[in-house]
Parts: sequence; C-alpha cells; structure tokens
Amino acid sequence: MKRIHVAAAVIRGADGRILLAKRPVDTHQGGLWEFPGGKVEAGEAVEVALARELEEELGIRPTAARPLIQVRHDYPDKQVLLDVWEVTAFGGEPHGAEGQPLAWVSSAELADYEFPAANRPIVVAAQLPDRYLITPDNLSAAQLLQGIELALSQGVSLLQLRAPQLSVSQYRALAEEALSLCTGRAQLMLKGPLHAWGDFPGAGWHLTARQLSELAGAGVSRPAGGLLAASCHDARELALAAELGLDFVTLSPVQPTQTHPEVQPLGWANAAQLLQGFNQPAYLLGGLGAVDIERAWQSGAQGVAGIRGLWPD
Repeated sequence: MKRIHVAAAVIRGADGRILLAKRPVDTHQGGLWEFPGGKVEAGEAVEVALARELEEELGIRPTAARPLIQVRHDYPDKQVLLDVWEVTAFGGEPHGAEGQPLAWVSSAELADYEFPAANRPIVVAAQLPDRYLITPDNLSAAQLLQGIELALSQGVSLLQLRAPQLSVSQYRALAEEALSLCTGRAQLMLKGPLHAWGDFPGAGWHLTARQLSELAGAGVSRPAGGLLAASCHDARELALAAELGLDFVTLSPVQPTQTHPEVQPLGWANAAQLLQGFNQPAYLLGGLGAVDIERAWQSGAQGVAGIRGLWPD
C-alpha cells in the first residue's frame, strides 16, 4: 500500500492560538478535527504543497513557516505520512473556503478536541516549546530554585529538575518547591522511581534509558495530564520510546559534552538519520544551546535540550 504524503500546518495566530478545521463527515476520519493541509502531489515540494492547500482551504498565504514534525501512521484502509509545518505568519483572513467549520484554540484546549489517531504526536508537538532546560549538577537547592525562577521569568516553559547530588528526601522536598514555582507557568519534568510520580500532581516524568529498557513491553500507568519523556541514545531506545507511546524524548549526545567527555557523540547527520521515522517529538541534547535550534528543526527535532547552554546566568 502506497503511503500518502500529506502537508499539514499548525497555524498560530498573533495571540498564540492554533487554527483547527473540521473534516467533512463523508471523508476519511470524517467529523474529526484536524490541522489544515492536504496531499502533496508527485514531484511537488512540501512547502509548495502546503502553500497551495492553505490557499485553497483557508484563503491564506503562509509567509513564515518551519518544519515541526513528521508522523507516519497506518490506518486499516490507508497509510499516511503527515509532514507538519508550523506557520507563524500569513497573509489573508482564514475562512472555511470549502465550507468547513474552523476554530481558534489555545494549546491547552487542544485536549478538548477529537483528532484522527495520527494527529496525537502533532498535538503534543504543538504544545511543546523549542527548548527544554535541564538543571545543572552540583548546585544547592537554593541555587537551583533561584535559577529556575530566573528561567521562568525569561520565558522557559519546559524544564527538568535533575539533581543527582541530592538524597531522595532532599530531591522530593526540592521537587515540591520547584513544582510550586512552575505551576501555571511551565511544565516541570521530574526524575526518579516511577512509582513516585503520583505524589506530584501536574508534574511530568523523565525516564532514564535504563528505566526505559526496564519498562519494555510492560506499559506505563500515568497520572492524569502528566507528560512522560525519556533519554535516548540510539535506535533501540527510540524504538522502545515509540512502543511505550512516550510524549517526547531527548536524543544525545549530538556533540562532545563536559559532563560525558568519554561518550562518542552522534553528530548532526547521524542524529537526523535516527529521527527519520520516529513519530514523537524529540529534543537534541549534548553541547547545544539556543543558537542550534534552527539546525535542530532542520534535523527533524522539536528543538534543543540543554544544561549549560540554556541555564540562565
């Protein structure tokens, strides 16, 4: 069965809301909401197809767009490749040129809409930022909280509390304070034994590669609303993350790092190759900072994760 190549857009208005369209009831996956777009014709560049489809469906012309995520999905009756771009500027006024209902929704409201199964990773990608901050080692609890507060004031909206120097009880106390700081401002990702996740409502959990391997084939019970992520370093670990249906991963190390100088880096080309066919958002990690975000997008990633490269001075 030939895989149908579809160009789709996460279209953001000036206020950050996202434009959705409702599929006609007499079409495949009819009656569900979707990110606008359509089929890429043979020999047609994705950007050209996306511009054409948005003009036809919505009467708009994208003027600023970049790759967001690619999703391959097999329905019982067809196979699709969703080539999704984020559109942040456009000309014209969006309207349902084919009579389809439209809705402008916030990222948080996406959970209230029913999408085709293939769209789940797109929904997550649309809700995630382009940078993932990881706290540095060897800082006191007070220093970590001070740095987190500064990062939040600078607009960081996704961060992982990593503090291997602390005892379990010290980490739990720090996690409670960090979660209080982040509530309503950012998604906090915690680490440690997975059974502790339920003690921190609103937090997400970031698995180590070892935890990921231990969970293979077992499935994960999640608290309501929490994001689940994992650290990956190779194709096997990415496959495990996909099997478990994680929300996102980090892939590392892309470049040499001070924290793990003995580890052979993947390099940009190998990292991009590993992400081909991986259907969940991925952050590239290892010797990277904000200046590398655009290159990460072009490599198929959501953005970059970083410790020193993203930690505020």
